[in-house]
Amino acid sequence: MRRTVTRLLAMTALGLPLILPAAPATAAPTAPARHLADVIPAPVETRPDAHGTFQISPLTVIRTTPGSATAWQVGRQLAETLRPATGYPLPVLPVRSTPLPEIALLIGGADARVGQQGYQLDVTRRGVTIRANTPAGLFAGTQTLRQLLPADIESARRQRTTWAVPGGRIVDYPRFAYRGAMLDLARHFHTVDEITAYVDLLSQYKINYLHLHLTDDQGWRIQIDSWPRLTTVGGGPGTGVDGVGPGYLTKADYKAVVAYAAARHITIIPEIDMPGHTNAAQSTYPELNCDGVAPPPRTDMAVGYSSLCINDERTYRFVEDVIRELAAITPGPFLHIGGDEAHATTDEDYRTFMQRVLPLVAKYGKRAYGWNEIMQADPPTDAVAQFWGTGTTNTDLAEAVARGNKVIMSPANKAYLDMKYDRNTRLGLSWAAYIEVSDAYGWDPATRVSGVGENAVLGVEAPLWSETLRTLDDIEHMAFPRLPAIAELGWSTAASHDWESFRTRLGEQAPRWRLQQVDFYPSPQVPWR
Repeated sequence: MRRTVTRLLAMTALGLPLILPAAPATAAPTAPARHLADVIPAPVETRPDAHGTFQISPLTVIRTTPGSATAWQVGRQLAETLRPATGYPLPVLPVRSTPLPEIALLIGGADARVGQQGYQLDVTRRGVTIRANTPAGLFAGTQTLRQLLPADIESARRQRTTWAVPGGRIVDYPRFAYRGAMLDLARHFHTVDEITAYVDLLSQYKINYLHLHLTDDQGWRIQIDSWPRLTTVGGGPGTGVDGVGPGYLTKADYKAVVAYAAARHITIIPEIDMPGHTNAAQSTYPELNCDGVAPPPRTDMAVGYSSLCINDERTYRFVEDVIRELAAITPGPFLHIGGDEAHATTDEDYRTFMQRVLPLVAKYGKRAYGWNEIMQADPPTDAVAQFWGTGTTNTDLAEAVARGNKVIMSPANKAYLDMKYDRNTRLGLSWAAYIEVSDAYGWDPATRVSGVGENAVLGVEAPLWSETLRTLDDIEHMAFPRLPAIAELGWSTAASHDWESFRTRLGEQAPRWRLQQVDFYPSPQVPWR
């Protein structure tokens, strides 16, 4: 088949007449018809054309903008996704035109509304064209194309399927620039393979940030050269909840995760929680305690008991070393400094600590980001607060927004993926709420907290804490199907928010997840196909 495509391209280059081979005599089974609006997140605008269906065939090529290595990279990723199931060669060609049926991935020429992250997708009988202003927009468009194809496209086995794409146009762009997920490595370590597998799933739903919670009372999970025992002891054997979650990322591991995510247009945000949630560090280095005595390691799920020594200069040498080393291996703009549940730190000491630490984040070229408690310290207006509360009012947050600070919305009783679905869920906790799919979908980030309106919200994030998680299957079971709900809140317009539509589209994802071997929760609220 590869020889056939190569021969046809050579004939075209020589100006010879092009004769396409006839279609196979045996018709392939037809999958249920797809529609442009069937995808998650819901597109901004769809214009179906019933006469424009395009059929991917053995002769289809993927054409990318000439001279654009990043567009070619998106094309290569798309080809690698489609080849295993179709069995077609799908060569990626950085050329201006071909006479063959094509999927064209082009930088420029899109609808003016798509901005830096959106795309325009056009399907006619002759081919598919995705236009965007950036490679991130092109990649988002390919994820939509992936969902427009039959579910069998997710299979690594060649299927006898008609690879049809419904005709028409999609113009699509996000409501919020930030659409995130968080994975907790501290309470239970998750390997590079598990993290990258999660990245693959996140990228399918236009998530563009992954926040890694790297340190807590139960474990320290990132290599810091100037404090080497943080990982070998603080992340070593016996760490994690119940002492069964040891492990850590070397700097090489971390860089590999960053690069893997970046190739899928996801930015990694590292978090070092402080001044509380620090027992793993304090039990490893006695000098981080005011009395110079190391507390015992903790493997329980209690919170709020630990605090760095606020008035000791060794604390700030430690913090600066960590920030400096982590910033050096983090190309993204944010560095998360935690700041939540610092109950063992007085209000005055908390303020003192933050006023010392926030400038250190800026010193090393990063934008400070923390849980909403950091707004108690009146940080600079470029600091970002992550709201995790369960209520709808927060005075400190509203005052910070009035000063100009921005917010990421992660209300624990709506967006926390580690909360149980119901009382019978085998994993997770329930301190914030039971969160079924309709609960995860049924809120508006721009109206959730009084005084925090649309213009103050950078976006949404779905945290997944790992006290009860052990495996990738556990991660998948708690994230799916709720993660797509949060993804749609972050991407799709408020006007498109419709539970009946979403639950139907979500049900259509089931065959894809089964083929991908995603261990999703079959919520009774969803009509699974």
